[in-house]
Amino acid sequence: MRSVALLEARIEAFSYHGEDASVLHDVEVVAAPGTLTAVLGGSGSGKSTLGRLLAGWLSGGNSGQFKGSLHLRTSDLRASDLRASDLSDSGRHAAPGDDGPLVFHGTPDDPRINAALWSDQVGFVPQDAAALLSTVGFTVAEELAFGLENRGMDRTLMHAEVSRAAESAGLTGLLERDPATLSGGELRRLAVACSAMTRPGVLVLDEPLGSLDAAGSASVRALVRQLLDAGTAVVVLGQAVDELAMSATRWLVLDGGTVTARGTPGELAGCPALLQSGVVVPAPADDGSGLRCRTVDRQLAAAGPGTENPAAAVLELDRLSFGYPAGRGKTGPGVLGDLSLAVAAGQVVAVTGPNGAGKSTLLRHLNGLLRPMRGAVRIEGKDIAGIPTGRVADRVGLLFQHPRDQLFERTVLREVLFGLERKVGAAAEAAARAALAAVGLGGQLAAHPHELPASRQRLLALATVLAREPVLIALDEPTVGLDRHGLERLDEALGAAAERGAAVVMVTHELAYARATAHRVLELRDGTLREV
Repeated sequence: MRSVALLEARIEAFSYHGEDASVLHDVEVVAAPGTLTAVLGGSGSGKSTLGRLLAGWLSGGNSGQFKGSLHLRTSDLRASDLRASDLSDSGRHAAPGDDGPLVFHGTPDDPRINAALWSDQVGFVPQDAAALLSTVGFTVAEELAFGLENRGMDRTLMHAEVSRAAESAGLTGLLERDPATLSGGELRRLAVACSAMTRPGVLVLDEPLGSLDAAGSASVRALVRQLLDAGTAVVVLGQAVDELAMSATRWLVLDGGTVTARGTPGELAGCPALLQSGVVVPAPADDGSGLRCRTVDRQLAAAGPGTENPAAAVLELDRLSFGYPAGRGKTGPGVLGDLSLAVAAGQVVAVTGPNGAGKSTLLRHLNGLLRPMRGAVRIEGKDIAGIPTGRVADRVGLLFQHPRDQLFERTVLREVLFGLERKVGAAAEAAARAALAAVGLGGQLAAHPHELPASRQRLLALATVLAREPVLIALDEPTVGLDRHGLERLDEALGAAAERGAAVVMVTHELAYARATAHRVLELRDGTLREV
């Protein structure tokens, strides 16, 4: 019999080791069976920390200092005997047989959550969805089955459950694929499906619709609805009022680490607390995102959608074709086929398309990380074939879909300075500081990059690109995880880059943002580009 759970969290204060200020304070969350709760907040509001606390990924002692309580009550045959003493490794602050909360005082003898039992009841998909995957599954099917195998499920039942979950998440055609070859959106759907496979009583999802195309977003929403109908309590953490948030039973607005408003979507949709928090609120349909690259109108006159003169192009893709190896010296099905594109100086081009269409693959060709099987990539008229990637990167800046992949230094300032002096000499520090100020990180020069929220990591990675003033800027899903303030920074950065004459190519699933920001919007589908 599946579990039905009620999770109550009372957070008086939580701070990470080495930090004086609390990341969260005076926060109460109740996740009741069959309800969807949306926790909405801007960058740095504490959403992801809250998600990790609810999921038992953080607690006092090893993680930081926690004052408050967590109360997980379950009602099913399998888990009816669980008590606070079971969910805690030590059992302290919970008498045997007491089914009360785990209480934390911020002291060394605080209880430690039994991660195995807690995760059996509370599932969690972090913002970096790939972090949830086991990495031991060679196929999507094996990854889906991993949790069920650990529970000793009968293989016949397990196959049926894997098929059911794959169909619900739109993964049926990917069951034999290696998870490492999936796109970011496909990985997110897989992570959500894996977490839902064991049918937890509570499921916490951090930015579950990030980097998803329309079909992927619809499949995740449908999967959430199935879980709610079965009695699961779902908590969604997000920085935007999206379709999933709009279907929530209750909203909590998180700002500065505390709840500033709570109520139904109808009660809070236009409240000052929501608007002040930096949450992205949908604008009227005729406006889309409400943002517009401030140089677009000026540049359109000189380099509008019809500009296709190769001699004037910063970027040229000339009948480019590419396919990933399929093993044993063979090449798999083509990802890109006979694809051509010209992007002029000062022009912003957005590329959209379904998950797995090859958009990230296309971007990696622009700076030589991938090389075409046929065709050519030209930067300012010069074919980059045979030129080392490091030299191409002097002229082409690439923002990865997962910014942590390109962050490795000890401080924010050192991250942007890395290699910059070789390019600009004594002006390196001034250029680094200017780029960080442009993305709103001028006051966090000494922070460690990996301690920043995911949205600010994305802005930091953008600053490393902007500081070098490349002739071509390639951005992979630059809007994911950004609140309204972050989107404004991105918008200004794109405008400034276009104004100085850089060409910009960005991959995004945010069609409204693409239409408001770019001169041209192209769809990549079946290996080719077309105007949309």
